[in-house]
Amino acid sequence: MTPYDALVAPFVEYGFLKRALVGCLILALGSAPIGVLLVVRRMSLVGDAMAHAVLPGAAIGFLFAGFSVAAMTLGGLAAGLAVAIAAGLVARATALREDASFAAFYLVSLAGGVLIVSLHGSNIDLLHVLFGTVLALNDPALFLMASITSITLIALALFYRLLIAESFDPAFLRLQGGGAFAHVLFLTLVVLNLVGGFHALGTLMVVGLMMLPAAAARFWADTLEWQIVTATLAGMGSSYAGLLLSLHADLPASPSIILSAGAFYLASVLFGPNESLLNQLLKRQHLEA
Repeated sequence: MTPYDALVAPFVEYGFLKRALVGCLILALGSAPIGVLLVVRRMSLVGDAMAHAVLPGAAIGFLFAGFSVAAMTLGGLAAGLAVAIAAGLVARATALREDASFAAFYLVSLAGGVLIVSLHGSNIDLLHVLFGTVLALNDPALFLMASITSITLIALALFYRLLIAESFDPAFLRLQGGGAFAHVLFLTLVVLNLVGGFHALGTLMVVGLMMLPAAAARFWADTLEWQIVTATLAGMGSSYAGLLLSLHADLPASPSIILSAGAFYLASVLFGPNESLLNQLLKRQHLEA
């Protein structure tokens, strides 16, 4: 088998693989910058909580319309935004921290969503919701992901400075009167990207493409802008590698993509040029010498 046959031909010969790759590249382009901002805000686990929070809304959409992109998207978006608002209100009205509030709501949402799908669908339906159908993306799903990515990039271009200010010094921005808008905008972008992504990777896997490349980028770039670029390229590369791994090793596609991103993260922790384990070891040996 030639390199072309192994690395390129599958995406030329098989339309479903080509569509899967296009969908994942679109997802990486929109979700990677959001993941970097989540890492900067130390809200990485909030991203995971929000991914599960969309499940009951998507399940209700599935209950009424089956695997309808529009119904599941609207349901997931409504559920995700409701959880984000409710968790924020609880955190501000009580002594409970926002991360703990998100965790509580996400556990309830996850259990409720699984229960709804289990009662009104089959085990196969549940697996599709939880792990996605990246190899069966249709035109409406691709259009949805492209639209969400476009909205995300436009919002980042218009409000980049505001979002960065809210990430590094939210207290100051609240004093200036723009903190609430920036926070709501950011959570809306998080929910939008998770809702768009779960059609491909499922509610359990979608946050992996958002967070793993973003966490790995910290070991390759110092500035926020280069971390965003690195995370985006890493997400795209992980998607390509994961789909190839799925094809040649006969493995499920969604976990293969996330495992590829996880492998890049592990390599970054060990060998990245910016504060990786190897980098710190070399610095320590240099100081001792």
